[in-house]
Amino acid sequence: MKFALSPEQTQFADTLDALLAKSDVARSWAAGDHEPGLAVWRQLADLGVTSIAQDGEPIDLVVAMESIGYHALPGPAIETLAVLPDRLDGALLATVAIPPHVPYAVDADVADHVFVLRNGTLFTATTGNRVSSVDPCRALYEVTATTEVGPLPDVFERGVLACSAQLLGAGRALLAKSVEYVKQRTQFGKAIGSFQAVKHHLASVHVALELARPLVHGAALNAVPISAAKVAAGDAAYRAARTALQVHGAIGYTVENDLSVWLSKVRALHSAWGTGSVHRARVMASLS
Repeated sequence: MKFALSPEQTQFADTLDALLAKSDVARSWAAGDHEPGLAVWRQLADLGVTSIAQDGEPIDLVVAMESIGYHALPGPAIETLAVLPDRLDGALLATVAIPPHVPYAVDADVADHVFVLRNGTLFTATTGNRVSSVDPCRALYEVTATTEVGPLPDVFERGVLACSAQLLGAGRALLAKSVEYVKQRTQFGKAIGSFQAVKHHLASVHVALELARPLVHGAALNAVPISAAKVAAGDAAYRAARTALQVHGAIGYTVENDLSVWLSKVRALHSAWGTGSVHRARVMASLS
């Protein structure tokens, strides 16, 4: 089965890429200056991204999240666009904890609404202590349920789907940055991208990402288990991150290099919304 975007969805993706390509707000967000990032989120809201994610098809959500992952836009994107779009009530951002697989609320200090989802029931929540995260753009907070809001079933699956798409986008960005870098860096008078070993590593990343993409799209169409998409996208993005570190050499390990923004994002999302072992077990259970 072939999964391809419609012309309208392709145009939607191009529009998002054009907007987000102009936005370099990850470092300011990590430093606690949220206003540049919030300005981008307002632009997305004006563009109708929130309503498209809410009222459109799941594949529209995938398109949006892949672009957000590619450009490393900070903020509770999964929670706002995939889990809680109908709970925004005109606000910009919302976040939620869904124990046990999502134990903390992302960016609860910035979100307009903070919730906890327990056994399919949504509660408003108060924000507690901040918990350290490998990704400085993902501030994690303990939250405590307060007032019951009502039932909210099946949203965990949409969160996993959105996380898979965001991983796919981040992996694609890492591959693009690696390809660009190996064309510029030279050894022995040649660009290292001309070396066969480097080509093989990058080709393996490309194949992994291209195999993951139809699984993510298929999951959006209920043709593929969402857990299978999460495993494939997570492993492909992680491979992209490891390869990016290898081809960039020592500079790739420095926080000063922009590569670190995507590396930390992939490392955090790889285990977010259920670890690989959790989703592999879910796939195995669905086959038995």
